[in-house]
Formats: sequence, structure tokens, C-alpha cells
Amino acid sequence: MSRATVCLTVDFDGVSSWIHSFDEGDSPTNLSRGLFGVDVGAPRLLDLFDEHGVTTTWFVPGHTAESFPEAVESVWAAGHDIQHHGWSHTRPGTYPDAASERADIRRGIEAIEALTGRRPTGYRSPSWDFSEHTLSLLQELGFEWDSSQMGREFRPYRLREGWKASPDAPFERGEETALVEIPVSWQRDDFPAFAFDRRRGFADERAVFDMWLAQFEWMYRNVDGGVYVLTVHPQIMGYSHRLERLESLIETVAEYPDTEFVTLDSVSDRF
Repeated sequence: MSRATVCLTVDFDGVSSWIHSFDEGDSPTNLSRGLFGVDVGAPRLLDLFDEHGVTTTWFVPGHTAESFPEAVESVWAAGHDIQHHGWSHTRPGTYPDAASERADIRRGIEAIEALTGRRPTGYRSPSWDFSEHTLSLLQELGFEWDSSQMGREFRPYRLREGWKASPDAPFERGEETALVEIPVSWQRDDFPAFAFDRRRGFADERAVFDMWLAQFEWMYRNVDGGVYVLTVHPQIMGYSHRLERLESLIETVAEYPDTEFVTLDSVSDRF
């Protein structure tokens, strides 16, 4: 087992996040941001990963796979893993019932199977959200792992069912399931940091990349066998200046002895 494992993950939302998750999603300008990710950002990321011999995990909504099949096929053809990210990019907590959520997940499975010829083993929920039904649906539909929650920083763990969070009683953790959680962090996601918002303005991008490196370095020093998950979006990370910073981060991390870049599926298999 390596001292440090790095998982570069790509949420290939395309236009689905603008249509299904945000107000004014049908704005031509917002949709063009998604199209930049499809037409420009994704090819640039694929070139970067190929140059450095890094295999990554792409979470692809079925909407993206069906809307832009050639773009998604290029990810698969380059040897990267494709996993489930809903059919639509709809937050699970907004579905009216379990049946609606189940239908969307099943449709996403079918879209990935049609493109890759195999059933996805892993799930990442849109906007890292779960409903009260999500965990049981993932178990019902045969998923092996998830990467949406934040109960650890650098170690996988098992998701629990039957927990209780009553406001007037002690929290009950529930019982472990077979589903492996490979945790994420808002602190290692490019969208909240870099997606332009008129109310917020611009982030200090150098500081964000420095933070990402500092988190890896802390893990390397303190967590033997730690798993570092970074999440990027082609429509965010695909810009020229960010690609250079991402490349520098990859090169720096790769210099640490006994560090490897792997897919989340590989992490789940080892766990």
C-alpha cells in the first residue's frame, strides 16, 4: 500500500447543472459556461492527464452522456473511469419521493452502460446532497461505493443506515452498511472557490491552490495510507491559467516518495 493515494476526480456536468440545479439555468450565458467545459475544458484536462500519465475518475450525469456522447466517449477512450452522477444534475433532497429519485438514478445507470458497456460501481450525488432515500436506493441498485459525504478527511469509511437526528434527543449513528464512502471536501472542490458570482467576486486563486497542496502535505506527514480526493469541473478548471496551476500541483505531489494517482474504484476495491 502506498504512503499516499491521490484521486483526481472530474465532475463533468456539462449544461446539466445549470438546467437542473440553479435558478435561471436556461440563461444562454450560463449554458455557454457548461459548453465551454464540454468543448474546451474537458479536452484540455484530458491532454494534461495524458501528459502526466494520470488516470482519473469522471462523474458524468446521464444528461451529459446523452447530450455530448463524443465528448464523454473521449474520456472513456483515454482510459479514465466513468461513474454515476445522476441522470439529471438534480439535488436528491429536492425529489418529491423515492420513486422519482430511483427513476433518475436508473436512467443514469442506463446512460453509462450504453456508453461504456459496463454498470457503474460508484456514485457521487449532484451537489453532494442525499435525501432520506438515497442510501437505500444505492444499496438496492447495487452500488459499491459513494463519494459525496464528509465524515472523514483522508480515510474511507462505511456509510451507516438507521441513524436518527432528532432535535430533542441524542444523535444515534445507526449501523454500518457495506457501502464504502470515499470522502470529499468543499475545501478541495474548484466550483465553490472559482465559479464566478457577482455577489462574491473573484477568489485568490493562488491561495486556493496553496491550500490544496498544504492539505496534501499534512496528510502525507500525518496519515499513513491517506486518500486525498480533489474535485474539479471542466467548465471551471479548464481555463488556461488554472490548468498551469493544476499541472504544478500534480507535478509537486508526484515528487513525494511512494505517492500514487489512482481511481476511486481502486480505492474502494482495496478497502
